[in-house]
Amino acid sequence: MENFAALIAASINSGTPLLIAALGLLINERAGVLNLGAEGMMLVSAIVGFAVGYQTHSPVLGFITGAIAGMVMASLFAWLALMLATNQVATGLALSIFGAGLSAFIGQSFVGMSITNQVTPLPYLSALPFVGVAFFSHHWMVYFSFALCVAITWFLYRSRAGLILRSIGESPESAHALGYPVRTLRFAALLFGGACCGLAGAYLSLVYTPMWVEGLVAGRGWIALALTTFATWRPARVLLGALLFGSVTILQFHFQAIGIAIPSQILSMLPYLATIVVLVLISRNPDWIRLNMPASLGKPFRPGSA
Repeated sequence: MENFAALIAASINSGTPLLIAALGLLINERAGVLNLGAEGMMLVSAIVGFAVGYQTHSPVLGFITGAIAGMVMASLFAWLALMLATNQVATGLALSIFGAGLSAFIGQSFVGMSITNQVTPLPYLSALPFVGVAFFSHHWMVYFSFALCVAITWFLYRSRAGLILRSIGESPESAHALGYPVRTLRFAALLFGGACCGLAGAYLSLVYTPMWVEGLVAGRGWIALALTTFATWRPARVLLGALLFGSVTILQFHFQAIGIAIPSQILSMLPYLATIVVLVLISRNPDWIRLNMPASLGKPFRPGSA
């Protein structure tokens, strides 16, 4: 039972960066903006957060600067995609490529360095048998990610601001005609998404793998993007999907530990293979996707055409 509790805890730990990043991207897409630059934003934030955390010995400052770095990258995308009306898909891909190169350049002097990783067990609850190890002995960012999921659910479905955001994603022309600043609100949504991707990247370099190596994010930005589709743009389903993909990631190490004779290359493929399989299964019913997807997702908005 102790091994099973440790496996659950490792799965939650592995799914946390996916959850945080996917929640930020969900807000972007609910506002009608498709940002494919998550991988690049997470990479830049990972090295910035690690560098600050390593130099100052303060992981909190690392998370703050990581979030700021993500917002800076997101603002670059917002300026190009919203203000200059560039193609969102091409701009997002360019941002990912740019982020990969920039993170490698910034991180040259930090390769191989490590930082102390400290968990934040909850008093009393962490001492409970089984559930204490599985659910209450994590880093504080894990608890933050669950709280963020609840907060975003309330925001989208129980607040007027969330209703406005969803209306912008469904029909920006109608929202503009009612007097809502579509570009400004989309810009704010992108900044929030960038901050979430920044926190996810910083979590990877400060907590999950408390060190820096080039390409540390290892495709998790793309998995987070797939999660939003997998979850049909709903926060609670994003949480379940993040835990699922986190479990698949951990299984590759578990199989190796118990000596199952599977080539390590195949085990390393598991998270990405699971992503492809899930997307293929979901895509079998395009009408279902169309019903749940924000109507203006990925489409530019030009106020003059309203």
